Amino acid sequence: MITLQRISKAYGSHRVLDDLTFTAEAGRITLLVGANGCGKTTTMRLLAGLSAPDRGRVTIAGHDIARDRAAALAALSFLPQSPRFHGALSVEALLRFYARLRNVPDSRAGTLVERWGLGRHLGTPTGKLSGGMRQRLALAILLLADVPVLLLDEPGLSLDPDWRGVLQRELERAARDGRCVFVSTHLLGEWEDRADRCLVLEGGRIGRELPPNRLRDVFPFASSVMRRANAV
Repeated sequence: MITLQRISKAYGSHRVLDDLTFTAEAGRITLLVGANGCGKTTTMRLLAGLSAPDRGRVTIAGHDIARDRAAALAALSFLPQSPRFHGALSVEALLRFYARLRNVPDSRAGTLVERWGLGRHLGTPTGKLSGGMRQRLALAILLLADVPVLLLDEPGLSLDPDWRGVLQRELERAARDGRCVFVSTHLLGEWEDRADRCLVLEGGRIGRELPPNRLRDVFPFASSVMRRANAV
């Protein structure tokens, strides 16, 4: 489970988050949506321990990230919006590095290589990968560790429609296995009826909650955004 309690965060005089409070439960996919610049990425960075709130409390799987940082970070896996890797490292070298970092057997990495269609690219330097292939590598790394919390910031942006479908099925499987899956996105159309909750970030806090099976109706722009994304 993820819990944020009365979180505030400002950059200079600009307050991005103001008394932000919500929970995301284990065994469910929770979406965080909102307009560009509303604080979605800031929220994800706070959850991932990459930034600290000015006020409030963040807990990951029961661990206060300020008081027990190591345990909190060990309980999560994070996919940033634009994952970057050392361009000279091959796909295989990078997977082996992260497998050892998370104390995961090589067999687990092999399974994810097949699942994400990386087999023909194991010797390819990551700097030569396409955007979609790099995102698939990042998703394989995300899923290496058997951790209770998955955080994903705009995970579908570089993927074609078929691989977005694979992503959704993988996250649905993770939720069925009891993991807390938390996704920040603005591609609402692709998530309609594929999530359990949808929280709207407005004015630095959760302004409302949307029915996950009616996202296109509530936000009509989602359909046009999805059409543009599918054309990429």
